[in-house]
Amino acid sequence: MKIYPTLNLQNGRVVSTAGHGSDCPDTPQDLAARLVEEGATRLALVDVDAAMGKGNNRELIAQILKRCHARDRKVCVQVAGGIRSSDQAQFFIDLGATWLVVGTILHKSPMVSEQLMARFQSFLTAAIDARGGQVHRSGWVDTASLTALELAQRAKGYGFRRLLFVDIPEKAGADPDYDTAQELAAATGLPLIMGGSLTEPRHLETIHGHPGLKGALVDALLFQQNPRLMAFLQAACA
Repeated sequence: MKIYPTLNLQNGRVVSTAGHGSDCPDTPQDLAARLVEEGATRLALVDVDAAMGKGNNRELIAQILKRCHARDRKVCVQVAGGIRSSDQAQFFIDLGATWLVVGTILHKSPMVSEQLMARFQSFLTAAIDARGGQVHRSGWVDTASLTALELAQRAKGYGFRRLLFVDIPEKAGADPDYDTAQELAAATGLPLIMGGSLTEPRHLETIHGHPGLKGALVDALLFQQNPRLMAFLQAACA
């Protein structure tokens, strides 16, 4: 199981996007370094501001990427949030990002999607943010007239080889939507990573029973609150 502690970056800080407690008192750089020291071989960085069109945390992400790249042990880093041009994609790739996640442009800018795919196919992951099977976009502040399955099939048609399903819970404490995740994986035949609603060890254990699900994104702040999650970090980056 590939686990990605996820740092949601807003106004230069790590924040919780799903009400999992207070924001992190540590700097994003320090939190990322500590997670790697604890055994993380993967990290996910999400620029919340850029996703919402309210500025960006690009230089902060660059600093974290440089630190990860300088380590003796390989750390794979996925970057998401507001990647909507070839210049933005190239910026992160040049700094050593392993994967780039694109979402909003899949349904707003088909031409940009095709341009990115032509240059960066091996780096790209298609993000499908959905609640109850209905797609949300632009940092979850807007809805689209698409189902998660329709967007997944569109992404495959563009040539994406990897999917990220971000399950937006209907309400606090709701069980993760494994059914939609499995449906997307089965319908497309693409490896799928799930995030958004996975907050407890039992959620990660359940994923093992779904062969189409290859990994999980978990809010980095939860690893501080629940030490049992640390046991899931011990897996080499590949």
